[in-house]
Amino acid sequence: MIYEHEIPKGSRLYFGEIAKLKRDIEAKASNILEEFGYEEIATPFFSYHQLESLSQKEIVRLSDEKNRLLALRADSTIDVVRLVTKRLGRSVEHNRWFYIQPVFRFPSSEIYQVGAEYIGSDDLSEPIEILDKILKSVDLEPYLQISNIKIPRLISKKFGISMSVFEDGNLEAILKEDIEWLSKLARLHRFEDLKSVLKVAPDDIREELEKIYKICQKIKSKKVFISPLYYAKMKYYDDLYFRFFEGNYTLGVGGAYRWRELEAVGFAGYIDTILELKGK
Repeated sequence: MIYEHEIPKGSRLYFGEIAKLKRDIEAKASNILEEFGYEEIATPFFSYHQLESLSQKEIVRLSDEKNRLLALRADSTIDVVRLVTKRLGRSVEHNRWFYIQPVFRFPSSEIYQVGAEYIGSDDLSEPIEILDKILKSVDLEPYLQISNIKIPRLISKKFGISMSVFEDGNLEAILKEDIEWLSKLARLHRFEDLKSVLKVAPDDIREELEKIYKICQKIKSKKVFISPLYYAKMKYYDDLYFRFFEGNYTLGVGGAYRWRELEAVGFAGYIDTILELKGK
């Protein structure tokens, strides 16, 4: 029996002060993004292209009038880049776009996000700075984790280690290889220790670690740590990646990626998680 007051598991309902706080967060985020030169975009709730971003089991699938597969928007990133470049043209001068809208995951999860995409850029320092400023505007100063998706992939190929090891954070399986540079990499957390790992890492790994080194030099936040073996299972993030978190709460993520031959960087801040943390 379903009671009249029930809502599906994973969906959202906000009353009174929390609804007001949600609107306040969205307004502050919008103002900050506009200060950085971003314009707003609102993408359709329905999409033909969600499989470019997520696996089929994560999307809420539907059919259009011609029985073609479409889905409720499960991720905004690729839709934003695709629609801007295809509708406005790749030569369009404006390449910074933001959105404040929900995404939907199977079976009934509803996730409110503020996100932004900088099309044609590979500099992740701006998305980090913007999301950091948004979080500080609501009196949050979480930790910042910096990773590089390419490093786990390179190690997986070198040693035949399954990517599931990195997805699960199973460091024991990695340390079994008993290789000095790999052991140092698995234990690396502080920026101050990165130079010593750079000296012993193989050339291909060193190249990717140097990207982490350079981005950390640009970041002003003191609450930064490095996690070079962290792996985010997203179809499009394939290079530098970051995550803001407080305790067990992930407040936002972002990274560098490519769509077709275009470079881009972006982020998604999780409004529902921010509200949960602020409500405690």
